[in-house]
Amino acid sequence: MPTLKIHHIGYLVKNIEKAKQTFKALGYVVEQDTVHDGIRKVDICFLVKDGYRVELVSPVSVDSVVSGLLKKYKNTPYHICYEAEDPEEACQELTSNGFIAIDTPTPAPALGGRRVVFLTSPVIGMVELIY
Repeated sequence: MPTLKIHHIGYLVKNIEKAKQTFKALGYVVEQDTVHDGIRKVDICFLVKDGYRVELVSPVSVDSVVSGLLKKYKNTPYHICYEAEDPEEACQELTSNGFIAIDTPTPAPALGGRRVVFLTSPVIGMVELIY
């Protein structure tokens, strides 16, 4: 299995500005201010603390890719994002180990246009892989 390095924990929130202020009260620092992702219809903000990065994700419309998740789970961590030296190999390895790709690699504006793909496991839930 290729080495996977954790990039961030994705945190689903209803109100990104309130969530940002609450994380700042916990000592997090805004690493990248809010970016709109029109492909996924979400707003995203990265914050860091003690070497950990949190990605706040908030839907901006009812047909956002995460609107249903927010209704079901409310404000909650919902995915771990990984980087790999060889993301194609990592994706193949994950799928051979029971993960199912739920989309195709698509540009992510909050990551400078780098592509990401989301995969899900019936055992652990959703992960994101950066290309």
